[in-house]
Amino acid sequence: MRFARRFFSRPTALIGFALFAAIALVALLAPVIFARGPFSIVGMPLLPPGAPGLLAGSDVLGRDMAVGLAYGARISLLVGIASTLFAVGIGVLLGAVAGYYGGLVDDLLMRVTEFFQIIPSFVLLMVLVAFLQPSLGSTVIGIALVTWPQVARVVRGEFLSLRNREFVQAARTLGESDARIIFTQILPNALPPIVVVSSMMVGSAILTESALSFLGLGDPNLLSWGSMIGGARSAMWVAWWTTVLPGLSIMVTVLALNFIGDGLNDALNPRRRG
Repeated sequence: MRFARRFFSRPTALIGFALFAAIALVALLAPVIFARGPFSIVGMPLLPPGAPGLLAGSDVLGRDMAVGLAYGARISLLVGIASTLFAVGIGVLLGAVAGYYGGLVDDLLMRVTEFFQIIPSFVLLMVLVAFLQPSLGSTVIGIALVTWPQVARVVRGEFLSLRNREFVQAARTLGESDARIIFTQILPNALPPIVVVSSMMVGSAILTESALSFLGLGDPNLLSWGSMIGGARSAMWVAWWTTVLPGLSIMVTVLALNFIGDGLNDALNPRRRG
C-alpha cells in the first residue's frame, strides 16, 4: 500500500498508468470490440474520420483505421513487453555473474557487452532481422539482443555495491551456494533500478519496432502502428489521419511508459521518497 501511495502521489505517474491501462485494455479486447480483422476492406480509400461507420476514417486501401489502431496496439505492446523480458533475462544473468565474481569473469563479460554497444544498435538490428527473415519472433529476438547491455551494466553496478554487504557475508558463512546467494540474497535488493530501466525499455522497444515496420522489416502478416505509417506515406499530405493517428498512438504509449518509469523511480528509490 505504501508503494502504491508513493507511486500515485506523482500526478504524471497516475496519468501514465491510466493511459497505459486504457491502451492495454483496447489491445486485449480488440477481437471483441471489432468483429472484422484489421485487413478487411470496409469502404472507399481515404474516407475522413467521422464517416459513416468509420470513427477514425479509412486508410489508403479502404481499411478501417480504428480497427488497425486497436490491432496495432496488440503488436506494439507484445513486441515491447516480450523483447524487454528477453533482454532483462539476458542482462540480469550476465550482469549478476560479472558483478558477483568480478576479476577475469567481469572483464570478459564486460568486453562482450562493449562489443554490442560499440556497433550502431539499429544497424545491427536491421541486419539481424533481415538475416532471421522479418517476423514477429525475429523482431523480438533482434530488439532483445541489442538492448540487453544496458540492463547488464545496471545489474553489474548493483551487484558490485552489494556483494560485500553483511547479509551476503552471512550467507557465505552459512555455506549457501553462489547461485542461491545471487538469486535469493543480492538480486531482490537490486530489483528497484532493474524495474525502472525495464519500464523505459518497453517504450524504447515500441519505438524500435515501429521504425522497423516503417522500413518494411516488420512481420508482413501483421499490422502494426509503424507499418500503418509506412503504408500511408504517399497519402500523408492529402489524408493526414492515416499517419497522424498511428503516430499519436506511438507517442502517447511511449510517453505513458516514461511517466510510469518516473513514478517507479520515485516510489522505489529511497533517496527520492521524501
